[in-house]
Amino acid sequence: MNRHEQLQALETDTIWDIIVIGGGATGLGTALDASLRGYKTLLVEGHDFAKGTSSRSTKLVHGGVRYLEQGNIKLVREALRERGYLLKNAPHLTSVQTFIIPVYSWWEKMFYGIGLKFYDLLSGKLSLGDTQILSKKETVSHLPSINTKKLSGGILYYDGQFNDSHLAIEIAATAIKKGATVINYCMATGFTKANGKITGIECLDVFSKKKYTLQTKVVVNATGVFTNAVVQMDDHTQHDLVRPSQGIHLVIDAKFFQGIDAMMIPKTDDGRVLFAVPWHDKVVLGTTDTPIEHISFEPKPLEEEIKFIIKHINRYCTTLITRADINSVYVGLRPLVKQKTQISSALISREHHLSVSPTGLITITGGKWTTYRKMAADAVDNAAFIVKLKKEKCITAQTKIGDVLEKENRIQEIINNDASLALKIHTKYPFTKAALVYAVKYEMAMSIEDILARRIRLLFLDARLAIQLAPMVASIIAPYLQKDKNWEAIEVASFTQLAEQYIYN
Repeated sequence: MNRHEQLQALETDTIWDIIVIGGGATGLGTALDASLRGYKTLLVEGHDFAKGTSSRSTKLVHGGVRYLEQGNIKLVREALRERGYLLKNAPHLTSVQTFIIPVYSWWEKMFYGIGLKFYDLLSGKLSLGDTQILSKKETVSHLPSINTKKLSGGILYYDGQFNDSHLAIEIAATAIKKGATVINYCMATGFTKANGKITGIECLDVFSKKKYTLQTKVVVNATGVFTNAVVQMDDHTQHDLVRPSQGIHLVIDAKFFQGIDAMMIPKTDDGRVLFAVPWHDKVVLGTTDTPIEHISFEPKPLEEEIKFIIKHINRYCTTLITRADINSVYVGLRPLVKQKTQISSALISREHHLSVSPTGLITITGGKWTTYRKMAADAVDNAAFIVKLKKEKCITAQTKIGDVLEKENRIQEIINNDASLALKIHTKYPFTKAALVYAVKYEMAMSIEDILARRIRLLFLDARLAIQLAPMVASIIAPYLQKDKNWEAIEVASFTQLAEQYIYN
């Protein structure tokens, strides 16, 4: 993945089969799918890949236990199938995670036990393991931090876990290997039209400020919570398609929630589920579901959301947490499909929605990370049908994502050229200086934020330490980006201002 090489493809006067706007999960999945079918494919993203919601998930690849309780069997079955495909196709980025639901009565034990047995049944041959009903003693052995007052037992079940932004980068790299052109920091600014139909897009290289006008047979809008802006760029009279909802996560040290098992609290005060999930030797707590009016790339947590998570976790755990124990707070926005009736955002379906405008703009929105591949397949199917591209079968269910051996070899090559880069950036974490260089050379990282937020995740794990290490990171990557000391100073100041938003205590 080399950004300069990808930009060179825009210099040729050619017509693309499909242009995808949006470099999150769905957009990248769409570019990979389209390229595998042999379509000439371009993806443009105005910021970094997975800058928005796609790097701010609960890190779960799951069917959705609460959707089962809501009776949405179709969504659960689809998500469980997609979970199986993802764990099979990206084993270096995913893992099987055990979850425990603590229960406080015989009735709860039977209710959730039977429900999760059905969850196993729906996953069919792609099942990750059999649900088990646990005694009180067994539950405590799995969850050493659990509050045992009135505890009846627990339910153990299996789901998937993953590194969201790493997966996004690997999908982008795989799409490029399969023939797609994929560019970050290239912003779509408008459409070109003829006879009432979209014929191309106008876009801007954020760094060079160079403008491009690119021809295409069809455009796919896969911009998540920013869907409305692209739809209105096509037709300013269009009504909003997306109703955004905000979810926050708190990251704490593992000492507050010991063990290797995750916990799922099946019902919070607002009807959601709440998770405590081990991740990178930390624990992720979340999430909330708060309807919002205004969207941004750096949404901020509300005070009541932080209190909500702390209150619920402390109900279930003996080692109580306070605001001072929070290492990082990150916030994601869900692109929920707008409903005709006013209902709680927690109850809005997570099924995806596809629409085609009179000008031919295809918009795919809704859904969740787990079902990104199916969303992409539906988008490409429809795009090919509308503009009569040669019909080709979707093969992403059998497509391996990323190449872990290639990455390891390249990082070793970087270290061979400069042995000092083998050093860790900090003794508490496994990340090496070579990983920073690799991110710039092979993963299109263009800033401190790209690296510390989405390539090695330190901003999400320990925001204070990320701020402390920013000057060192800048000094290491600047030569590879051909930047000077002035750039370093500006970058450090910009990142520090951003990272301070992740610290709340």
